[in-house]
Amino acid sequence: MATIARVALENSAAGRDPWPALLACVRSWAAAQSVELRDAVLLVPYTQLLPLARGALARAGGWSPRVETTRTLAASLGPAAAYEVGQITFDVALDTLSVAQLLRARAWGATWARRDPRGFGQAVDQVVATSHQLANAAAAVPPTARAAHWAALRELMPPITGPGERARLLARVALEWAALGVPPNTDRLFTLAPAAWIVVQAGGPDRLACALLDTAAVPGLLIDADPARESPPGAVSDAAVPVLAVCTGLEDEARAAAAQVLEHLRLGQTPVALVAQDRLLVRRVRALLEQQQVSLADETGWKLSTTRAAAQAMALLRAAHGGAGVDALFDWLRAGTRWSADEAGLVALEGACRRSRLSQVASLDPAVLDEPAATLWVAARAVLHSFDIGTRQTLQGWLVSFAGALQQGGAWQGLIDDDAGRQVISALHLDNVGIGAWSSVSGAFTIAFAEFVAWVDQVLEQATFRPATPANPQVIVTPLQQVMLRPFAALVFPAADDKHLGARPAPHALLGSALLAAAGLPDAAQRQLDESVAFAHALRLPRVTLLRRRVDGAEPLAASPLLERLALELARGGQTMPAWHDPGDEAAVVPAPVFRSAPAAPGLLPASLSASACEALRACPYRFFALHVLRLREDDELEAEIDKRDYGTWLHAVLHSFHRAREGPAAPEAELAALDRAADECRQAQGLDEADFLPFAASFAAFAPRYVAWLHARDAAGARWLRGEASFSATPPEWAGMAMHGVIDRIDSLGATAGPAMQLIDYKTGGVAGLQARVRQPLEDTQLAFYAALAGADGAIPLEAMYLAIDGTRLIEEVPHPQVAESAAALVQGIAHDFARLRSGAGMAALGEGDACEYCAARGVCRRDHWSVAEEPGP
Repeated sequence: MATIARVALENSAAGRDPWPALLACVRSWAAAQSVELRDAVLLVPYTQLLPLARGALARAGGWSPRVETTRTLAASLGPAAAYEVGQITFDVALDTLSVAQLLRARAWGATWARRDPRGFGQAVDQVVATSHQLANAAAAVPPTARAAHWAALRELMPPITGPGERARLLARVALEWAALGVPPNTDRLFTLAPAAWIVVQAGGPDRLACALLDTAAVPGLLIDADPARESPPGAVSDAAVPVLAVCTGLEDEARAAAAQVLEHLRLGQTPVALVAQDRLLVRRVRALLEQQQVSLADETGWKLSTTRAAAQAMALLRAAHGGAGVDALFDWLRAGTRWSADEAGLVALEGACRRSRLSQVASLDPAVLDEPAATLWVAARAVLHSFDIGTRQTLQGWLVSFAGALQQGGAWQGLIDDDAGRQVISALHLDNVGIGAWSSVSGAFTIAFAEFVAWVDQVLEQATFRPATPANPQVIVTPLQQVMLRPFAALVFPAADDKHLGARPAPHALLGSALLAAAGLPDAAQRQLDESVAFAHALRLPRVTLLRRRVDGAEPLAASPLLERLALELARGGQTMPAWHDPGDEAAVVPAPVFRSAPAAPGLLPASLSASACEALRACPYRFFALHVLRLREDDELEAEIDKRDYGTWLHAVLHSFHRAREGPAAPEAELAALDRAADECRQAQGLDEADFLPFAASFAAFAPRYVAWLHARDAAGARWLRGEASFSATPPEWAGMAMHGVIDRIDSLGATAGPAMQLIDYKTGGVAGLQARVRQPLEDTQLAFYAALAGADGAIPLEAMYLAIDGTRLIEEVPHPQVAESAAALVQGIAHDFARLRSGAGMAALGEGDACEYCAARGVCRRDHWSVAEEPGP
């Protein structure tokens, strides 16, 4: 074996470019060893260092070694070995299918998958991740020693029996599956014979590079560019003491980080490194910087599933699913299909779904649709039917159908023209279906359509979207581990808190510390140490700003342990981290308070009022203005879940149908049977799904006997049902031509001793306490007074009125309105007075008081939550 020289690079001075000193060390060693650098190989830790090292060598002149990483060097020597079906491929989504199939082939795995699908899926993910880690670590072992390596790991595996046997069984499966993989592409490096191996170490030893040094028969040089691992923060020099910003929350921290980056750019300090320790926070910083037209490169990227292109692909699959709802259909139709611009057809189709109360795509019949909705739906349905979702097909077959549907639906060209779209096509192999090794592997798995959709979703979730890099970026978003040995002009480091920096990682899911060490994998303590070394590298830069926040949502955050170690190290030298000051300019802002609105619209007042309009006018005139003068309405959801309002509408219809068919009192059993028939007929007529309606059906089963008992008692008292869902209209003389209209739930006749009387009944499915509070002050109750004014306009028959609470837990309760005729007269006079003022130009003021605001549909329009504390002076 040749001699290996090990050199520690002295580079503690802040701001120093490490490459001149590093290359001087290389040339000095090469001259001493008589090594021809043109025939040597220089290995750097990661890809981003390649242009830096090559550029420094070019500027120095003379012969240069070949500069590579272990991966790029192996890739340049030829393609990787072809894998066979069932072998590890390092494609997470594909390997997940292989492991799931492998485990289901065992009786215990098949039982587990049926009994606990979610737990089984988590186990599959753990096996895949562990196998990938073991196989990657084994690639650093020389090929001649690899069989012994796997044998040693098998010896260390604990017995399967006993507590925790399932985790140990999964670990053994992961080990054996990793051991059966094809030889790694990097094996050919062990046969390479350069004039010398030169390895630059940063962020800890690279096991593969060290193995090449140890087994080579040529001279080797290891340059250790790491600071002392005992106390990494001690590498900070006097000129590089970082500035610390302690922020309130995430938005405050993002704003401060963006402000500091912009200050560096203003001073010409480029490029700036923005450390992506917290991806959510950094995405917010990136958005703030892009608003200022900052040229930015992102080396970390984000999940491909969050891109618009991925959403378009998934929208097609969700719309094609057998149980797809109409929301999924319109999500797809509007997401880059050839029908996205056909607004007339989309509006017509949506209107048809609303009118028919359709919630399932399967219920859409083109024969009942008008043009242009029918034409659009026929063409769109042909695309969806290109998936034969009722069969099981190979993964390759589903991908062929998927690619064809994207093309037929008009989304394919949009994906080709989009950076993220091209990455979606590549991640799903839609551009090479049936080609090469992928063809044999994808053709080996037979799955159902739902499994295919889950597979696509998993691929997009695990793939990373990396946007195109501009030519000369001003800011580079990078992970902490890729700051090392890069001569950034400044570094902005948000999320330096105990949650995101220096926290102890979770232990491995399947492997213990002894197995991790034997496999060459870092345990939690080693990963923590590696992070501290990377942090020390970051502190070597000339201008460092550290930021942290006190809270993350409702969770309090402390300073990172590494930040506290740094503060202690500085304190020993009599230094402290200076507090950050916002570099932004102060600007005078003219106050622009928001006051209560009071619009006047005498020419837009409605010609007719309902009970709800009257109640809105009395509760808050601005609500009346928004909902009944401007007629603002929010469209209902196409696929809304059945709620209490649907139950109330249905129950009103059931009682009306029941009483129309009821000829007189009957046995309780017959009455209950009639109620049940009416209930089922009304549910079907309203298109309410039986399964979704089950909770309300249970409430009705408890209600029906109580209602029949109350009804029989009422029959005995002489009351009789006269009408239900009765429409009335009237034009009070006091209202100057304006009409009133409404529908009364129920009108009964009463067998009063003083003569016949009518009783108006309004069904309520809410609590009885609120109804009692409403009628406690009769003049404050609008609804029954309004109905009394409608039904008793001629005053020929005495009137009574009550609310009937039909949704109580024990009884059907009556809440009568006392002196309803007097309340009706007062209501008519009051509305007449109010409308006289409105016709003369009085404003409809927003009151913003009491319960009226809690569930008001116009709250966002009146901007109640933005009003100034100081009230606007009145006229």
